[in-house]
Amino acid sequence: MSGTREKIVEMADKLIRVKGYNAFSYKDIADPLEVKNAAIHYHFPAKSDLGEGVIVHELETFAVQREQWRRLPEDEQLDKLFDVFRRHCKAGNICLIGSLAPDFETLPEDMQGKIQEMTLEILEWVTACLEKGRKKKLFHFKGDAEDRALMVMSNLQSSLLLSRVLGPHVCQRITKRLLEDLR
Repeated sequence: MSGTREKIVEMADKLIRVKGYNAFSYKDIADPLEVKNAAIHYHFPAKSDLGEGVIVHELETFAVQREQWRRLPEDEQLDKLFDVFRRHCKAGNICLIGSLAPDFETLPEDMQGKIQEMTLEILEWVTACLEKGRKKKLFHFKGDAEDRALMVMSNLQSSLLLSRVLGPHVCQRITKRLLEDLR
């Protein structure tokens, strides 16, 4: 990604996680980056193009992280994912999926598809991590691994939302309890 394009995506990502997709404009990006709206439109002609760019960047980041984690035991891999959420909590962010989901029905079809792709990719990874960890006796839980992955994902997302209201300690408590309950 070019420097300007990357900065635009990073700023849009932050705005989506803090304000929500429908609550920011190109001006909210242009002013802090000290660029003209035209510069943003050059890279992202429509706001949905920018939204898709943020999602693609998140998917690329997640792919790099998974590669870095893949040699770790599954309980440590899951804890690395929890660390991502803890960092977002400290930054005052919410999960990208959690931020885009409330606006899902108002978003263009292409962007909805990218959100579904991102959600399914993360869900599949968490499911595989849980199932492999259970086979190695690192995790102990009843039921289907995908059902448990859905519970983990929904708890992680809600930990960020509740932390906004009750403080960052909530995220710490939820992630600690999630991992303890799996072991």
